[in-house]
Amino acid sequence: MKETAMNLPQGFCYATTYAGIRKVAKDDLALIVSDKPASSAAVFTQNNVVAAPVVLARQNLKTSRGKSRAWLINAGNANCATRTGEKVANTCVNAAAKALKAKPTEILPASTGVIGVEMNAQLVVKALPKLVESLSADAFDKVANAIMTTDTRPKTAFAQINGEVLMAGMAKGAGMIQPNMATTLGFVVTDAVATPAELQAALKKAIAVTFNCLTVDGDTSTNDTVAVLANGASGIKVSALALEMALTKVLESLAKQIAADGEGARKLVTIDVEGAKTFEDAQKIARAIANSPLVKTAIAGSDPNWGRVIAAAGYSGIKFDPKNVDIYMQGLKVCQGGLAAKFSEAKLTKKLDEPETYIRLIINGKGKAKARIWTCDFTEGYIQINGSYRT
Repeated sequence: MKETAMNLPQGFCYATTYAGIRKVAKDDLALIVSDKPASSAAVFTQNNVVAAPVVLARQNLKTSRGKSRAWLINAGNANCATRTGEKVANTCVNAAAKALKAKPTEILPASTGVIGVEMNAQLVVKALPKLVESLSADAFDKVANAIMTTDTRPKTAFAQINGEVLMAGMAKGAGMIQPNMATTLGFVVTDAVATPAELQAALKKAIAVTFNCLTVDGDTSTNDTVAVLANGASGIKVSALALEMALTKVLESLAKQIAADGEGARKLVTIDVEGAKTFEDAQKIARAIANSPLVKTAIAGSDPNWGRVIAAAGYSGIKFDPKNVDIYMQGLKVCQGGLAAKFSEAKLTKKLDEPETYIRLIINGKGKAKARIWTCDFTEGYIQINGSYRT
């Protein structure tokens, strides 16, 4: 559903343009700008190979003590693993700061696209005057579209706090998705009054149960960034719990949209694991199931092959007695005590044709911990997209 500026937080504006970074003429440069320096928080990739914009964004957040004016985002080139990455990131940030009459440390860069290809900073520098001139409170959706790469649709989500404070988020991501602190690119803006420390605390908690419970293919990007800006334009101070709950709502919606739009995907898959000793144990089991190519292809083919589910759980590295395991698919029990349960395969196959798949694995015993992971099926489309991504 298309959202208007009335649904968006006060004091932010947005702009997009085609700078020539992409091979095709589609908007590839975007700005998210706060009217005044906003409290800022972000989490980034933990990949050992880190893109230059991530390094600079971390540095600027630290130098500015969590106060930022804008995110400068480009699609089509990751600006990672290149000879000029650091210089390009700094050139683009300095040019944006000049155009916005802001400090360079108040500009945070983010990039997405092909790794290992040199990026021409002058494309961004030349496009910035036009980009800044076109800033508008109504261009939120345009930014959500401009940051897409292999996504088939934009991802946006919205929330309200006490009916007065507004929050809006956008994300891009369809492949190279498995979190280590963050996943893909995600940007959330709110007009709540909050300090950088309060934002960071809320983001850390919200990420743990949303974006860090997401996987498409088990690959962690070099550019992963999820960020929040709070400019206080509403004049309303909200509680830490209210801020966390709203942020969690927005990020959960975005995470599920990313999983549903996984490269080549036809089905959103939710995996619940219950009865583990710890949350970490439950999450490891759920993630092993979610990342199993055999599980994901079985779901793609609507094959009720629960044996692949218990096998993936078994190699997760978490010890459990298979005799204590029950498994449900689409609400039907397919495994009881580690053995086949009686169920109608024809009925379950039909239910597996639905656009959402639900797998629940229960370890019966003393464990009380549980975890949920979102993923998608694997189809031939994933191979087609990634086999020709650079060409």
